[in-house]
Amino acid sequence: MGRKRLPESADGRPTVHTVAARAGVSIASASRVLNGVGGSPETIRKVRAAAAEVGYVPNAIARSLQSQRTGLVALAVEDIGNPVYVAMMRAIEAVVADSGRQLLVHATGGRIDNETALLRRLANRYVDGMIISPIRVTDDHLAALVDSPVPVVVVGQLGADAPVDNVRTDSRQGVALAVEHLVATGRRRIGFVNGPLDTVPGAVRDAGFRAALARHGIDLDEDLVEVGDFQYAAGRAATERLLARARPDALLCANDLIAVGALHALLAAGRRVPEDVALVGMDDTELARMMFPQLSSVSLGSAERGRRAAELLLQRIADPALPPRREQVPPSLVVRASSGAPLPSPRPAGDPFSGPSTGAASAVTTDPAPPAGPPADPASGPVGTPPSHPSSEGASS
Repeated sequence: MGRKRLPESADGRPTVHTVAARAGVSIASASRVLNGVGGSPETIRKVRAAAAEVGYVPNAIARSLQSQRTGLVALAVEDIGNPVYVAMMRAIEAVVADSGRQLLVHATGGRIDNETALLRRLANRYVDGMIISPIRVTDDHLAALVDSPVPVVVVGQLGADAPVDNVRTDSRQGVALAVEHLVATGRRRIGFVNGPLDTVPGAVRDAGFRAALARHGIDLDEDLVEVGDFQYAAGRAATERLLARARPDALLCANDLIAVGALHALLAAGRRVPEDVALVGMDDTELARMMFPQLSSVSLGSAERGRRAAELLLQRIADPALPPRREQVPPSLVVRASSGAPLPSPRPAGDPFSGPSTGAASAVTTDPAPPAGPPADPASGPVGTPPSHPSSEGASS
């Protein structure tokens, strides 16, 4: 006599009924084990063995309908190719994966309509929550955040009364760190290559640069300030425009992508880095270590901001009644060869040794920071913060 046929779903796949019948337990007992609720050791053993034998695969859609959870979390950023967002995404994914969820990533192009459309799509509950890092924040963003039926965490600047969880940094203070370092190495004609001023990071970093110069008694020369975009090509073009009208002895760039473009523009113009022009970026991405000379850069803790945002989101999913939380990741400056040398002293005309400097500049260049791990010496480690000043900044990148 043949074995009794076990019940299957309409499409022929094994169901919880199939597993229960094979294990010789009740459907309720099999369901508890398969959903991770538990059971006696013997029941768990039987059900798991039966599930493996019949090839049972949990129905994610059915589970989602029962639990009102999708097991998915979304991340929305301007550009998934930007190294600062790559670092943030990796940190978020690690936290999300530990919770048993998966991460969906959206590239918005920094477009307000794309970002608000994504926020309004949350009404469909296609994910359990979202982390978003907008470079512009409008009333439409705020309205969509308030109306969202699922938790949202914003990485970047928000008003104090925004009723959502928020992780930010203080890039105004980061700019102050960079300017203080450049002034300490003898630089006075400090240029600034920024991104768009209608973005949160662009506006705040511009204000921070002007305030930092004033704090050191340096008059601002508008010829030393240029605006482009937060991309390599725009950064190179902006630096070329600046060099065509001014002669800086240092350049601060609003992110590392701009700084790579600035370095190439400087070298193409015959300017040595750091002997002629010291160079500092922002974000301290992997690019900073890949450049030659290696790039000094202000770390805004992109990975740490991502990690904290993911933790806040998971806590909010577990307990929607929590009050809005705000966390801030402080900036730090990592000094490398691109700005590590002091400004060389002028040499007399006709001096046979008036060629490239072979002093501190070359020593810094030939002793780069290690590619990973803690700095090898204090010269390549984080620089302390300057005196505090009023700021509510929390730009995303």
